[in-house]
Amino acid sequence: MRRNHSTTPRTTRILGSLVLLAAAGGFSLGAAPKAQAAVPTPLDRVVPAPASVTPGGHPYRITWATGVHVDDSTEVRRIGTYLAGILRPSTGYRLPVGTDQGAGGIRLHLAQGDFGAEGYRLHSDPAGVTITASAPAGLFHGVQTLRQLLPAAVEKKTAQPGPWQIAGGTIEDRPRYSYRGAMLDVSRHFFTVAQVKRYIDQLAMYKINELHLHLSDDQGWRIAIDSWPRLATYGGSTEVGGGKGGYYTKAEYRDIVSYAASRYLEVVPEIDMPGHTNAALASYAQLNCDGVAPPLYTGTQVGFSSLCVPKEVTYDFADDVIRELAALTPGRYLHIGGDEAHSTSHTDYVKFMDRVQPIVAGYGKTVIGWHQLTGAHPAKGALAQYWGLDGTSATEKAQVAAAAQNGTGLILSPADRLYLDMKYTSSTRLGTKWAGYVEVQRSYDWNPGNYLPGAPASAIQGVEAPLWSETLKTSADIEYMAFPRLPGAAELAWSPAATHNWNTYKLRLAAQAPRWDALGMSYYRSPQVPWPKS
Repeated sequence: MRRNHSTTPRTTRILGSLVLLAAAGGFSLGAAPKAQAAVPTPLDRVVPAPASVTPGGHPYRITWATGVHVDDSTEVRRIGTYLAGILRPSTGYRLPVGTDQGAGGIRLHLAQGDFGAEGYRLHSDPAGVTITASAPAGLFHGVQTLRQLLPAAVEKKTAQPGPWQIAGGTIEDRPRYSYRGAMLDVSRHFFTVAQVKRYIDQLAMYKINELHLHLSDDQGWRIAIDSWPRLATYGGSTEVGGGKGGYYTKAEYRDIVSYAASRYLEVVPEIDMPGHTNAALASYAQLNCDGVAPPLYTGTQVGFSSLCVPKEVTYDFADDVIRELAALTPGRYLHIGGDEAHSTSHTDYVKFMDRVQPIVAGYGKTVIGWHQLTGAHPAKGALAQYWGLDGTSATEKAQVAAAAQNGTGLILSPADRLYLDMKYTSSTRLGTKWAGYVEVQRSYDWNPGNYLPGAPASAIQGVEAPLWSETLKTSADIEYMAFPRLPGAAELAWSPAATHNWNTYKLRLAAQAPRWDALGMSYYRSPQVPWPKS
């Protein structure tokens, strides 16, 4: 900016005000001779895209006088307190949370309406903002939308200049699918409770409601089981590359489950069986057909391990593990894996699944298995998680579609679309490439409703984005591979198909970057996305 040596004190004050506006994102210092009023984020700039947006009227502005008004309900008050906790550091305002029905402010209200279990309505005008839902989960999702309607600086932990405006109008929103998941592999590399919580917070921002934890694999067992203690203490003692590994105590696992529930995510625990079991086989010799425990494994190969299907102790083991894990998990689902069981004969695989699925049901949980489960006899009500590729054989796809036609629900996780551990390009420093390179557009640009030939649209229960951790060690690694692809997966699962358009989505996605910067997140700046200039 060219310095004017004749600047008067009054002009200096004006320039100081313009600098504050620039910091708030409402003005760009440069050639323009006049300041521009800060423009609130349009209602349709949200990710995932809302089902219906009706802009109109003047915005509401959060000020020192704003309060958060909640129903006289413990859960609604908790959501209000969560919202105020986000807003207070950056705005510097008190934002008291109370059940008073005073005028103005931000109101969170439960009411009967066509919102479903997770939908909401957000209305903004100069008098205030009201989020209405028929269930607390809907209010929480509405709060995530409200966050995105405020400047990205609202996410910072220190006072920012504002202004804090929410555009006028109404959003009516509800999810396309009830299952909107993300999987975190804590077996190949172990992640602490704090790291998992950080990821939970990031998932919640985009209305993900299922956290699938991959708790066991060849390289590590990550959950304490009292009846088989060496699973964790010995089987959990290493990870890919030979690191020290780790595991969750039952108290730590409960803490994760409780924290996820506070963000309206349900934890789906996975114990992968009968393959991917070397950590268990190394911990207990009797689980091996020859009675000899193999060494712990720290490589990345797959398909070489199997529980001993003919031995009765295998089912004692499965029953104990499932019983203890089900008791720790209030959610509906328990994932039993079932993929890449190359060392298990087909006959044994079918026998194993026929024995284990009723155990899951006996402890009150619904079975989820990788889509190879459809080659056996999926239990009534079971869900199969499809992880094939566009190029997967027609025979395998037909097998999955046939199961769907017979009542098996499907969760779609195509590896060459939604595996977040796939490299973006050949130069990506993390990840693998066995399913190909998956740039941001490829990850987003498909329709779950018609993806799998022959599968009824009604069978699609939702979408999940798995993140395998062979190459990931830190939260920054997780974030770099998940963002910016995860928000696209969330939009595929939440938003109506009619809203899916890459050319408009990439603009909304680009607008998320300042928010990630404010939160201190790592992410991949894909050249396919028109990111704002720093």
